[in-house]
Amino acid sequence: MTPAFALEQGDYRFNAFGTAAVTYLGGEAEGRNYGINGQTTDSWRGDQLSKLGTQMSYGLTDSLNATAQLTAKAEQDSWKANLEWAYLAWQANDHVLLRAGRLRTATYMYSETLDVGFSYPWLRLPDEVYGQIQLSNYEGVDVVYSLPLSFATLNIQALAGQAKDRDYYLFDEFYDTDWDNLVGASLSLASNDYGTLRVAYNQAKLTIDNPLLGIADSKGSFLSVGYQYDDGSWISANEWTRRTIDGPMSPDQNAFYLMGGRRLGDFLPHLTYAQLDEEKGARQSSWTLGLNYSLMPNVTLKGEYKQVKTENGFEGMFVPSALEVLSQNIPDFDGEIISLGIDFVF
Repeated sequence: MTPAFALEQGDYRFNAFGTAAVTYLGGEAEGRNYGINGQTTDSWRGDQLSKLGTQMSYGLTDSLNATAQLTAKAEQDSWKANLEWAYLAWQANDHVLLRAGRLRTATYMYSETLDVGFSYPWLRLPDEVYGQIQLSNYEGVDVVYSLPLSFATLNIQALAGQAKDRDYYLFDEFYDTDWDNLVGASLSLASNDYGTLRVAYNQAKLTIDNPLLGIADSKGSFLSVGYQYDDGSWISANEWTRRTIDGPMSPDQNAFYLMGGRRLGDFLPHLTYAQLDEEKGARQSSWTLGLNYSLMPNVTLKGEYKQVKTENGFEGMFVPSALEVLSQNIPDFDGEIISLGIDFVF
């Protein structure tokens, strides 16, 4: 579920993880669709959030590993198997790790564990930030340099590659998308006392098979700054992002979320505010109130209530009708989303 460092030759490591959850959209936006794949509706559904995954690493030598991760997730009313990771990793020395194959992108603070819901406090990651880039992996290489310091651990990652024939969901349809000349870098500073600070930048040449968008070999870039803190009682997760794509139909976006919570025995109540802004005052904002219960060390029950709205003719993560898109008359949305589920790892 996280990058595996070198195993001894012949050793292996197997993990499984998953989410079983249902979600419902109500309020004034009842009857609409919401989410990256539009699978949150006014019916209780489990295909927006539910998923199952396995990961296995095998030591080919004492310094060379093979790792694969498979997931099963719903996509437009049908389940689909995905090969998220398939790479070789070489531990060159105590500080340097080289990987090649299909790898996770370094886009977000939770990119490495994007499908492992147990690794973050929400059932659904803040859509305002995590709905901006519809790419979770790529084919290429990366290098990770780790340096222990007196007060923290410094990790520096650089990557390069491409992602061909990926799905891009827009206006209730999927379009083939190519990400060429993908390069990126991230830096994180992790401390037990002060939390983890992370900065990442990625860019690529983007082509989406929809002539109305005018995105063909267009440069896109994504900057993210994140901070996490957890002292065993108080927790906080915060992230700010900026997305730019060349082209008149792709306005720049800025987004952020602020989250805080406190453990009370086996319970964890938490509150999140998130906001996504486009040009000319277009905005989506939301408040999310959540309550988690640690059923076992590797199993967490979660419940969330999210109030989300858009302003100034911006669809945000809502799915507008074809007529609304063609007439450029997209209404403001106001919805309430309830999510209930369980996250687990073993």
